[in-house]
Amino acid sequence: MKQETLLSWKGNMAFETILNGHTLRLDASEDVGGHNSGMRPKTLMLTSLAGCTGMDVISILKKMKIEPEEFNVRVDGFLTEEHPKYYHKMHIVYEFKGENLPEEKLKRAIELSQDKYCGVSALYKKAIELTYEIRLL
Repeated sequence: MKQETLLSWKGNMAFETILNGHTLRLDASEDVGGHNSGMRPKTLMLTSLAGCTGMDVISILKKMKIEPEEFNVRVDGFLTEEHPKYYHKMHIVYEFKGENLPEEKLKRAIELSQDKYCGVSALYKKAIELTYEIRLL
């Protein structure tokens, strides 16, 4: 299956695309010639990972009849020092809040996401050290 995106230059360092009917703007920070009017491409990689695995985990937990009061996915990315700077490691923190959350089922949902369902994780694991932890709030 083929998917594509078209990114259009909007002047200076800004670009825009329309994804699933939503406009996404990219731009650089002011210190490198942008106007800080949009997101950065590399940090979107972190967001893509968080979104992919987060949606998996919630979907799996719903099938298990578990719904946390709160659920957050934080991804810390660690860049190389030299150019080209890229993420050599990402660490995912799954944060859950709620009464009587069965930790084993939370762990199972995360394992299923990481090992079977999340395509972003699957791709990143080929080039990046990917780790995770669970935090109960």
